[in-house]
Amino acid sequence: MTPFYVYLAMFIYVLFGTFLAFKARRGMKEGLLEYFLSGRSIGGFVAALSYSATTYSAFMMVGLAGFTYSGGVGALGFELVYLSGLALVAFFGPRFWLVGEKFNYISPYEMLGDRYDNKLIPLLLAISACVFLIPYLAVQLMGVGYLMSGLSNGAIPFMMGVIIATVVAIAWALIAGMKSVAWTDSLQSLIMIIVSVFILFFIVYRHLGGFANFFAILEKDHAQFLSVPGPGFFNFKVFLGLTLPWFFFSISNPQVSQRLFVPKSLSAMKTMIRGFLGFGLIYTLVSVLWGFSALVLMPGLEKADMATPALLGSEYVPTILGLIAMVGITAAAISTIDSIMLTLSSVVVRDIYRNTGNDSGNSQLRFGKIVIIVIALIGLWFASKQLDLIATLSVASSVGLLVSVPSIFGAFFWKDATASGSIWSILSGSFIAIYFQFAGIKPFGYWPGVWTLIVSTLVFIIVSVLTEAPDKKASEFLGYLNSELKKRNIL
Repeated sequence: MTPFYVYLAMFIYVLFGTFLAFKARRGMKEGLLEYFLSGRSIGGFVAALSYSATTYSAFMMVGLAGFTYSGGVGALGFELVYLSGLALVAFFGPRFWLVGEKFNYISPYEMLGDRYDNKLIPLLLAISACVFLIPYLAVQLMGVGYLMSGLSNGAIPFMMGVIIATVVAIAWALIAGMKSVAWTDSLQSLIMIIVSVFILFFIVYRHLGGFANFFAILEKDHAQFLSVPGPGFFNFKVFLGLTLPWFFFSISNPQVSQRLFVPKSLSAMKTMIRGFLGFGLIYTLVSVLWGFSALVLMPGLEKADMATPALLGSEYVPTILGLIAMVGITAAAISTIDSIMLTLSSVVVRDIYRNTGNDSGNSQLRFGKIVIIVIALIGLWFASKQLDLIATLSVASSVGLLVSVPSIFGAFFWKDATASGSIWSILSGSFIAIYFQFAGIKPFGYWPGVWTLIVSTLVFIIVSVLTEAPDKKASEFLGYLNSELKKRNIL
């Protein structure tokens, strides 16, 4: 595919997305709440599309397809575990929303700091999020770089795609904050799902003789990919290590959990969850089948993450469809990049900068916009290193964020949970996550994510038992929450 067509498709997409971003800016109010949470006014349908676009990033069509290409059907189980983890959203979502509205929380870490009556907790979690989420942001940039390079057969440099994605993400985040991101997310998620399904059916029925024949070819020529551990990758310990962080993704990753503050009502949140479930199931199946399609049509690729770009740039996909798919995958990546930048900016502003005595909303907002640019540039540098498989790097980023899980459960379900328990849980879990991953340590063969969750949970429970809980704040927080849950007939 010629570079001209790739650049033209990107130009049209960026032009239309920028139009939507500026349109979202009209009528936008001032203040941090409006900028970071769109004033808690997003309807259910838009919230569902935005949540889907934020969650399902370049990881899916590039990373998960590449995972399938190299590891087989275990990739489907891996992603379905994440989808099953949405039960946590159905359970925690109303609770996040109720306390967020009552106590005016902007950051999920701000919520935990208030619940435990301790300013060190959000500070530690904000630092942890920056350490672990910036590599995940870089994964999205890498996805766009691989895609544009692959579609043009290397004529467009990898870094050109990375730079384009960085500039666009910064611009859309700065124009109107969460409102801009929500509007562009809606466009992007629709492009993602419609185009991916259409191209899958085109490839299967045009080149593989329909789904029955497609599966017959897989069974005949690639039977080892249809069982676990497949080619040898997905044994039990590897599968557990990869999926455990993924199961808790919806509450441990702040760019996702912060979206639980955004819907305008609990009814809108229910619509968001239902919409995401349907979207997620379809997109998961499509991504895995894309990986299998590439395996059948283009076996022997040197780099598994190039499965989708190579397929889209091949003779099997018409140029116009390949370009539209490129836009869809780019849209998924930029949506996630924007969400990460906004969330990290909000936690830095609310959980670090504000605690230095800068209480002015205008000052915090100005600083937050600077943080967005800095985070994007760090992510760009990280992406330039082109580290590891996209899917593996995504999971590694989620491992460190598991340290917040015990504190989140304790905040809502254990009145005697303490600030000391939360602090030591975060510190010990973060140490395990970083040290085990960088040193390549896997005690008894289990991956760092397993040990991170075990250690942080045990420390949280033990220290909380031995220290004093903030009774006044816990009573206020849980008293209000339980009263509202009972009044609204929510379990």
